[in-house]
Amino acid sequence: MFIDEAIIRIKAGDGGNGCMAFRREKFVPRGGPSGGDGGRGGDVIMESSERHNTLVHFRFNPEYKAERGRHGEGSNCTGRDGESVVLKVPVGTIVYDKNTGEKLHDFSGPDERIIVAHGGRGGRGNQHFATSTHQAPREHEQGFPGEESVLRLELKLLADVGLVGYPNVGKSTLISRISAARPKIADYPFTTLEPNLGVVTIGEIPDEESYVVADIPGLIEGAHEGTGLGMQFLRHIERTRVLAHVIDVSDASGRPDPVHDYNVIMGELESFGSELAKKPMVVVASKMDVANPDKLAALRKHCKKLKLDLYEISAVTGKGIPELKYGLGRRVAEIRAGTYVQRKPARKKAASASARKKPQSAQRIPKRAAFKKRKSR
Repeated sequence: MFIDEAIIRIKAGDGGNGCMAFRREKFVPRGGPSGGDGGRGGDVIMESSERHNTLVHFRFNPEYKAERGRHGEGSNCTGRDGESVVLKVPVGTIVYDKNTGEKLHDFSGPDERIIVAHGGRGGRGNQHFATSTHQAPREHEQGFPGEESVLRLELKLLADVGLVGYPNVGKSTLISRISAARPKIADYPFTTLEPNLGVVTIGEIPDEESYVVADIPGLIEGAHEGTGLGMQFLRHIERTRVLAHVIDVSDASGRPDPVHDYNVIMGELESFGSELAKKPMVVVASKMDVANPDKLAALRKHCKKLKLDLYEISAVTGKGIPELKYGLGRRVAEIRAGTYVQRKPARKKAASASARKKPQSAQRIPKRAAFKKRKSR
């Protein structure tokens, strides 16, 4: 089960109480106060781990409490500190305070560790209150309470390439051909109900390189308003470096215009925000083995107009798969190195000088010429 959002309640351990005691030994008639301090309460710690890829373990166990510190004892014995609780979260998890909405931490790498709730300090025993004029104090402190809060955990997958497009355009089949991922594939809409990750390897040993591809459930018109499944999972492509827009150019989709499909998906990405529509993008024409020539020609013309790289592939025959793998790898490598420059579509040509010239009736007569004309009269 893929769970990418959870709400948990955490409570750090309270500090132990300080002790009130007096030294009573056979040969020490005036021992004085000997109450020890209470132990410190345990912390609640969060740590990112690559062994976890979902928040499902928080969905069914939403409350976590650290151990409280042990109380102080006589003979100046300090109580034992409470045990801390370590919560493992997947890499890519963002921690928010549910009440204030403040972002506490973004786990962008493995083995990151933060304390989300500090344990309470232990109380002081009566030995700390002895003075020259108050030699038998009976004061001692109670342990301080540990911090507690309600946290909202949100998981955003970390991937280099995100596959977007309408349902049943071939995204899951594509990720199964270019990586070792084996998502569920079937001939009905919304087969993919949760994101899938796959690692793509290119090159030869020892110079091989790899990048991660994320398959997002299909988008439809109105996804940013909650229609379909896309709204729930669009957050997972916020961290991607490149978007691969997969478009079906066959007649199986029942949609006659691939350019319209492209514009609809781009509109949904732009409406969702987070500048998804401004990410570097390539267009993938899928199902080339049964492609409609008219649809393919229209898509080629549109990509040429927008200066977008178009890869024509067929997951069934394998046509264009190697070119796509290496093309995406080059694009990811350029972005990682900071050498990528996004091409902008050509602007419309400016009007010629003759076209910009005003008609004769609208032209103004220079002041000097107008003065000579009045003088001649």
